[in-house]
Amino acid sequence: MTLYSTLRRLLFGLDAETSHEIGIAGLEAIQALPSLARRLEERNFVADERLGQTLFGRAFANPVGLAAGFDKNGVGIAALPALGFGFAEVGTVTPLAQPGNPRPRLFRHPAARSLQNALGFNNQGMEALRRRLEAAWPARIPLGVNIGKNKTTPPEAALADYETLLRGLSPLCDYLVINLSSPNTPGLRDLQNEGFVRTLLGLAAGITAQPVLVKIAPDLDPEAAAGLAETAVEAGAAGIVATNTTTDYALLPGARDSGGLSGEVLREKSFRVFDAVARRLFGRTVLVSVGGIGSGAEAWRRIRAGASLVQVYTALVYQGPSLPRRINEELLALMERDGVKRLADAVGADR
Repeated sequence: MTLYSTLRRLLFGLDAETSHEIGIAGLEAIQALPSLARRLEERNFVADERLGQTLFGRAFANPVGLAAGFDKNGVGIAALPALGFGFAEVGTVTPLAQPGNPRPRLFRHPAARSLQNALGFNNQGMEALRRRLEAAWPARIPLGVNIGKNKTTPPEAALADYETLLRGLSPLCDYLVINLSSPNTPGLRDLQNEGFVRTLLGLAAGITAQPVLVKIAPDLDPEAAAGLAETAVEAGAAGIVATNTTTDYALLPGARDSGGLSGEVLREKSFRVFDAVARRLFGRTVLVSVGGIGSGAEAWRRIRAGASLVQVYTALVYQGPSLPRRINEELLALMERDGVKRLADAVGADR
């Protein structure tokens, strides 16, 4: 932690997106040095059998994953076990490469341990990601791909974008996540309606047997979010990821009026939506919780509420690459405290 505290001071002297690019370069460096990757994995990867679960027919050694948005282009897939992640989600990827919104578009709020991003699905496109997935497949940890429409694609043509991505990428991952909830692509959240969700999942069922999950926004009324999630599951979704970033700028004094907020400022809003979804769907589908998770205690709360898996991103920026290991170690201590022999036994314990 001391080492990262020093590094963080240096990184925080740069703008947030430049620091992020340095982090991605670090992943690529680890990936290029297999002996270093192995040593880091031995240190960071927690594979205690008490944490293991089988979901989607794939073994998850631990429940702490990397959320979408960190490695949009899949350049560091082979390095992620070295950071201790039990699974990871790359993307969001769009059919065609796109630059995203003008810079600056990523901002830190250190006092609140939060970020604000207006990136706008900047990514190198499906073909670039497919080449990297082909090189990395099968991945050593379960791998998801988060998919979204291009900014220039009008809502009435969005279905074709998702079809292209499902056909192109589903053979090269363990699951896919349909992103209808980013606030940074105009019109995207308008697709969070029952008609579009049913149509899209019906299309997906005819394209791939891979699990397809749906990621929802925290800005829906919790009961409306639960209803949309239920519609998605009834239409064939294999799980729900809750939640994306929020545009509730009142949560953070001094927030800009664009982009999505993540990190500690999102924690309770994300939990309320997740909890409503879990009350409706626990036991019927796989639930993944993301948004404001930065400790074993918060991960434990989400797990007991019904999450089989949790994801982190913003907390990684503030706490450093040892975060997945610390969360897993804290989970094991909480399991021992509560007399829980297997993590799976704790999932939904508060339901």
